[in-house]
Amino acid sequence: MMALKKFLNHTEHFQSETDFYLLCGNYRKSLCRGTKPPLVLSRRIRTVTTRFNNISVQQLGLNRNKSKNIISHFSNLPRSFREFSSTQLKYDAFSPLDTFPRRHNGPSDAEIEVMLETIGVKNMEELVLKTVPASIQSKEPLALEEGLTESELIERLKRIASKNKVYKSYIGMGYTNTIVPSVILRNILESPGWYTQYTPYQPEISQGRLESLLNFQTMVTDLTGMDLANASLLDEGTAAAEAMLISFSARKQKYNTFFVDEKCHPQTIACLQTRSEGFGINIVVGDALKYDFENKHKNDLAGVLVQYPATDGNINDYSDFSAKIHSLGGQVVCATDLMALTLLIPPGEWGADIAIGNSQRFGVPLGYGGPHAAFFACKEQLKRRMPGRLVGVSRDSSGNNAYRLSLQTREQHIRREKATSNICTAQALLANMAAMYAIYHGPEGITAIAKRIHNLTNALAEEVKKMGYFIKNEAFFDTLNVHIEESADDIIRKALASNINFRRVDDNTVGITLDETVLKEDVLDIIQIFSKDSNKTSNLGVPDKQNIPQKFIRTSQFMQHQVFNSYHSETAMLRYIYHLQSKDLSLAHSMIPLGSCTMKLNATTEMIPITWPEFANIHPFVPAYQARGYEMLIKELEHDLAVVTGFDGISLQPNSGAQGEYTGLRIIGAYHKSKGDDKRNVCLIPVSAHGTNPASAAMAGMEVVPVKCENNGDLDMKDLEEKATKFKDRLAAFMVTYPSTFGVFESGVVKACEIIHKNGGQVYMDGANLNAQIGLCTPAGIGADVCHLNLHKTFCIPHGGGGPGVGPVGVKSHLVPFLPGHPVVKTGGDKCIGPVSAAPFGSPDILPISWAYIKMMGSKGLTSATHIALLNANYMAVRLSNHYKILYTNQQGMCAHEFIIDVRPFQRTAEIEAIDIAKRLQDYGFHSPTMSWPVANTLMIEPTESESKAELDRFCDAMISIREEIKSIENGQQPKGDNILTNSPHTIETLIKTTWNKAYSREQAAFPLSYLKTRKFWPSVGRLDDAFGDRNLICSCPPVEDYFK
Repeated sequence: MMALKKFLNHTEHFQSETDFYLLCGNYRKSLCRGTKPPLVLSRRIRTVTTRFNNISVQQLGLNRNKSKNIISHFSNLPRSFREFSSTQLKYDAFSPLDTFPRRHNGPSDAEIEVMLETIGVKNMEELVLKTVPASIQSKEPLALEEGLTESELIERLKRIASKNKVYKSYIGMGYTNTIVPSVILRNILESPGWYTQYTPYQPEISQGRLESLLNFQTMVTDLTGMDLANASLLDEGTAAAEAMLISFSARKQKYNTFFVDEKCHPQTIACLQTRSEGFGINIVVGDALKYDFENKHKNDLAGVLVQYPATDGNINDYSDFSAKIHSLGGQVVCATDLMALTLLIPPGEWGADIAIGNSQRFGVPLGYGGPHAAFFACKEQLKRRMPGRLVGVSRDSSGNNAYRLSLQTREQHIRREKATSNICTAQALLANMAAMYAIYHGPEGITAIAKRIHNLTNALAEEVKKMGYFIKNEAFFDTLNVHIEESADDIIRKALASNINFRRVDDNTVGITLDETVLKEDVLDIIQIFSKDSNKTSNLGVPDKQNIPQKFIRTSQFMQHQVFNSYHSETAMLRYIYHLQSKDLSLAHSMIPLGSCTMKLNATTEMIPITWPEFANIHPFVPAYQARGYEMLIKELEHDLAVVTGFDGISLQPNSGAQGEYTGLRIIGAYHKSKGDDKRNVCLIPVSAHGTNPASAAMAGMEVVPVKCENNGDLDMKDLEEKATKFKDRLAAFMVTYPSTFGVFESGVVKACEIIHKNGGQVYMDGANLNAQIGLCTPAGIGADVCHLNLHKTFCIPHGGGGPGVGPVGVKSHLVPFLPGHPVVKTGGDKCIGPVSAAPFGSPDILPISWAYIKMMGSKGLTSATHIALLNANYMAVRLSNHYKILYTNQQGMCAHEFIIDVRPFQRTAEIEAIDIAKRLQDYGFHSPTMSWPVANTLMIEPTESESKAELDRFCDAMISIREEIKSIENGQQPKGDNILTNSPHTIETLIKTTWNKAYSREQAAFPLSYLKTRKFWPSVGRLDDAFGDRNLICSCPPVEDYFK
């Protein structure tokens, strides 16, 4: 910052804001004249503009509006200057060679020319004109700075990271420091073989992560004492909200009081209060053990949430309490700590129906609040109400045991507006890390860690009591609540002076939570803070007995399965991790052409910073001055996303796309309510919408009214106008995806927005397809009031095999006051809705990925990426159009960034369905496109801009080859029902069997195209039996044969 100030004030350049503005203007004019300014000037302008962001403007004391104008003026080049970012290298001594756009975008300049010719357009400009309606195209380029090179980006991030102060944090509240085993850090969190996988909807090429997630479920089930667990949720706060809704639905939504113990974490209580509003659930907060339930809520109690151990560290006996709640018909939900449960009686043994919590301390970095894998476990009778994904055991076509996602009919894709949950993702990558942590340490190792934590806490408690302080919680595991006679603030200040963070509970109470990273020296440092004699030293010793009463001591075994007792050396662990990874197809193998999922490059440079200690080891509730680097990065990212979308405000708190939808709709509802329009609760949603749209609307308390689509896929404008008019007094919102879920830029979108606004509603744009808009148009410019973005799609955060994700919302100025708040850290506007995530900024540890992508691509690079996304999709559509029907295009015959091929006719001619083509693609080394959505028995293909022409051609060749195989069935060369498609995928085991009585050869099955002989990915199991897996639901690790006897 000092260097920037010095540069701004340097007499050789400019001394005022105006001088800088003029300099930028001259620089722009020189570009417009086609002349190149001196390199030194270009370079310095770049350096300064790169650093202009909300924080630097404030710190430099410059006028915010003028400063924004500087950047806008500098970036506001003619259209030709943002038309296309070339892949060619510049052969002069002064131009950097590690520029990023040419590494991110797949096709070379020469390939682009060929592809344009194949499509039948002269250049990119013509492609855009034929694809994107002129009425919505932006007139100016994105007002973003020039892209940084990869090396510049790393240096810039190092400077930002240095502003974060990594103190010893003993704040607790559901977050503790942890030791991430290096073998897990390097080979899972930092491995593209794990983080570039997609959600395991295609189980035959996902057996590795499915096994790992089953390990996670088994770990959670064992530790909580429950019957089954899911494959993770977003965070502890939203997991508690899901448990509340299960309790509500289990009582037929007629009993609407949910009691929350006051000793739950404050962020969890706030998340429950937010979620309850859409369902009309009455939240009561109080002392659960003293509350008179029989007289106050005998006839309306849905359930109760308790924390075990409590947020103040106390361990309470809930056995009799659970029996009392059950006698009233309610569910008992327990928020708990997996590490503590190695020593404590598990909730399932004292009567809880549901157990939820955060698995973060099982080897997942703090990351300023996330991402972390929440867990959710329940009793057998609630299994079909359980939210999220559930991995189960089934069998494949050869009768072998295999894993798959079970009971998928519970998901919002099926239930839509009838759903009580809109969950569309999980935290698979972090759940895999937590599972591997448990496997690496085993039950004995985990128990040893827990005992060490407790012993250190016990030792600290004894020393603090010796100094005259009172420990308020008598029974504890890792947390002490220390009463301070004078003022808690004095102790807090003293701790901060020693680079230590405690929790300020109230004016006279300090909270201290220890973790596995704590050493004896750390405990001595804490004791010194409490010592009234700075010269006195402590003879720290471990007390003779632990401070957990006998009645709470766990006696049941856990994690006895072989997987938790086999891989305790690094060699064994490394091989197990790679064994699982070898079963899974990821972007490390081939393109994943899933429509509406945008499986683009997750660049290594973008990923590097997330494991730096300055980002990874920050507690979410540290004082603000310790997270200045995060503050700077978050404000810059919010600013850049606002520029890209045209909105006035951004919240990064939602930690999934579906959470972003919910947040946006809650903001709209709060806006209407602030104007006295409480009756506005109707949400219009096209029938083609993603299933999360109606589910999110229902969760926000809205009534869903579907809007028809035309036969060509376009929105039925007549039906929209009729329904908007019909509900004009109740119209709250209209949800629209753009480009449409059919993969087309509809020309009537502006008119649709006008219809909604005319009738008093707000327009919510689903940002799932934003990858086709950036630099060409903006959601706000089209007419949207709110839009959620998928940073795990458009902005390069990896999918991680099913999470993490980030789903920020952008809003126009009139909605900015309603952006979500938080009870611990100030966020949101002055009329903010409650928190939608447990952490103030959702999943901040992965925000550097999207920040880095935008900074390296710059205005020109981002726009070129959109061009290439449109180019790649239209090129593939043209190549495949002679073999498959392309279902939807615009009047110019163009698709957007994705397209749908119609395979429905093959059901009649060959008894072949979309699923058969999807499975056969696995034999060709590809993941299937999106199957049977948004149109049943079709395939939706999205190549993204990151794939080269060679890879696009390889996929097209595979699809064309499959079409020829279908023809062989149609003309009788292969029988219907027993052919190369219906028997796919083909494993090595099936191909080496001595008997082969198929109508096609082994070579045709395994190597239908020549490239497969040198580059073959083998599915590890045959096609799975979905129905068998749902009928015989097994969701944990014990030997499968025990269940099938």
